[in-house]
Amino acid sequence: MTNTAVPSTASKFVEHWRDALLPMLGSSPGFTDQFFARLRNAKLTFGDRVHCPFLRPFFLSEEDEQHVRIVAETIASLGERVVAAALEDRALFAQFHLRPEEERLARLHAGYGFASTASRLDAFLLPDSLKFAEYNGESPAGAGYAETLAEIFRALPVMAEFSKHYDVHSYPLGARLLDALVMSYIDWGGTSKRPQIAIVDWREVPTWSEFEILKERFERIGVPVVLADPRDLIFDGKTLTAHGAKIDLVYRRVLINDIVARPQECEALVKAYAANAVCVANTFRCKIPHVKAFFAVLTDERNGALFSHHEREIIRRHIPWTRVVEDVGTAHYGQHIDLLAFIRERRENLVLKPSDEYGGTGVTLGWETSEHDWDEAIGRAISATKPGATKPGEQRCAWIVQERIPIRREVFPYIMPNKTVEFRDMLVDFAPYLFRGKLCGFLTRLSATGLANVTSGGGQVPAFRVTPRTVSN
Repeated sequence: MTNTAVPSTASKFVEHWRDALLPMLGSSPGFTDQFFARLRNAKLTFGDRVHCPFLRPFFLSEEDEQHVRIVAETIASLGERVVAAALEDRALFAQFHLRPEEERLARLHAGYGFASTASRLDAFLLPDSLKFAEYNGESPAGAGYAETLAEIFRALPVMAEFSKHYDVHSYPLGARLLDALVMSYIDWGGTSKRPQIAIVDWREVPTWSEFEILKERFERIGVPVVLADPRDLIFDGKTLTAHGAKIDLVYRRVLINDIVARPQECEALVKAYAANAVCVANTFRCKIPHVKAFFAVLTDERNGALFSHHEREIIRRHIPWTRVVEDVGTAHYGQHIDLLAFIRERRENLVLKPSDEYGGTGVTLGWETSEHDWDEAIGRAISATKPGATKPGEQRCAWIVQERIPIRREVFPYIMPNKTVEFRDMLVDFAPYLFRGKLCGFLTRLSATGLANVTSGGGQVPAFRVTPRTVSN
């Protein structure tokens, strides 16, 4: 990933923020302790760590937002389209390299159209480039955290000073997510005006605090919510219940990987879904565009007939060239290549990663890897897709190779362990949320390394759209 500095437009926003922040830090020695206390009180923690050790938001212009909106919504619509096409075309379905049980779940009747009620694209936004690294089509985390974090930043004294010069827009992610969930419930055939929602995931996950945030927000709007572990669910053949409540709508945060790996503990959820006794969002068919092989499907010329000329141009400009790692011939921008030889020769410009992992697991950046370690990574990738590579019950998945993309870096004020503040150069991963295919806000993650995610030690900041205030005479 090629490093690129902050765009000049945003640098003006950053300069004004810094000019407001530094005097405040100098006059308020206890500010960082108070800031961390606010984060903890608001459940903005991942395990024991606070989400945001940074003292500046990410800023984007109206033009940035509109550009991201057009491209991201197009890609999300392509995700829905390839789901429908893959379910009708076994050759296309095979390109996603789903495991047999995942395919069985994906082919169950979902009861309504949207595969991904909630999804997220991981992007790098630059002055002359917008590239997406992957698509999280399976109930992505973080919306509750992002909205709460934005509210905390809006209440900071530095924001009051900054807002004298700029109009600052944040994103009501909780309400928009609830709207999307309820719309999917209505599409499914639900009739309750206040459907009982169950947010379902393992009670030991470090993101449980986000479910508590979302429960509070949904119930404030008037929709009842119960938080449930899959093991709390009971299905009697007609009705799904959790903690004594009849469930109308499951906001499914438990991953399909876990449903496949722990079938007995997830039996009630799967049986209720298969019987169409409850609306589940996201549906199990969201797994199809969720795997990273989705970008291989988009960028492979043999699938070009699925897309219009305009859509193919968007793919070319915004999706990195991607292939499932196999011993095959393929095309690289129209030129025939032997894929394995190409991967070995172009290490400095390629990334290897499992098609179905998260949190940066298994990601190998060729430009940070020795030739020997790169060859070993290729070997692991090849073995995962060889016929007979998986044993019964084994959860191995295909690997993909992806072209290196430009990344964005900015300097952010960082709170040190001793609560002093220093300025650090950080990678900025800018991830738009899409609810029923419409852009509704952003998750923005920072990292000092080439991987930007909370599970690998990254941090999170809120994103604000900023426009200069007009000065009246």
